[in-house]
Amino acid sequence: MRPSTRLRQLLAQPGIIVAPGVYDALLARLVERAGFPAAYMTGSGIAATTLGRPDIGLVSFSEMAQRAGYIAEAVSIPVIADADTGYGGVHNVMRTVRAYERAGVAALHLEDQTFPKRCGHFEGKTLVPIEEATAKVRAAVQARSDHDLVIIARTDARTAVGGGLEEALRRGHAYLAAGADALFIESPLSQEELRRIGEDFKGVPLLANMVEGGKTPLLSNEELQALGYRIVIYANFLTRSLARTAVGLLEALRREGTTRGLSERMYTFGEFNALLELEGYFDLEGRLAEEARKMLLTGPGGAG
Repeated sequence: MRPSTRLRQLLAQPGIIVAPGVYDALLARLVERAGFPAAYMTGSGIAATTLGRPDIGLVSFSEMAQRAGYIAEAVSIPVIADADTGYGGVHNVMRTVRAYERAGVAALHLEDQTFPKRCGHFEGKTLVPIEEATAKVRAAVQARSDHDLVIIARTDARTAVGGGLEEALRRGHAYLAAGADALFIESPLSQEELRRIGEDFKGVPLLANMVEGGKTPLLSNEELQALGYRIVIYANFLTRSLARTAVGLLEALRREGTTRGLSERMYTFGEFNALLELEGYFDLEGRLAEEARKMLLTGPGGAG
């Protein structure tokens, strides 16, 4: 079953889909092993870990598409991917959708910011005209060959310059009319706004982004589900947590001059290789070598 088909099955079932944010294949595999039904490929996490830079539109289309492929290949759960603004006009959007589809993602979201875009919880965001953004949603829908690929329209209008909640709602309706399968209204400022969005788009698959310390209040998965949301992403939960953990470990190494006392905070060598399924690779090498040996013995010119 294609991951996109699986995601649509999940959306057709009751409950909320919880997708922790990942920036590489290893984290995606950890999310899958932890039992989550989906993973979210975070653009801000990729900017931080690939470039060591903030989420201000510095990561290119080709870098994001390549990372999407690495992540999707590593897991069997659906991957919901950040596709930023689509990296240009309608033709760029169509190329982006086709590349992400080839990469194996189950869903992608496109936003209506001007380029260079920035994190949805930063100040100073500006928007493209609604006509341009709507045309890009139409382009995305028409570009997919996998009709189960979920196109999520994102609007940053709530906290953009000159925007507001009413503009976000207006744009949301326009993008759904253009064919978007789901809607992501970024950075609502209160639980009441989250409730209003849920009421205004009753029956529409809604995505909520929980950013610790961001503009939107942190609600539980159950609270979001009760408000009508079907997907919740924790975009930078792992990125920021692991960065803080790394600082503590590095301070300990610098202080102690050895990692002997840190073993309990790490996977063992064997556990880590098991996580990466090393034995399976060795088994495959051995099996193929044995098959080749038998073929040479029994084939034309062989000893048998």
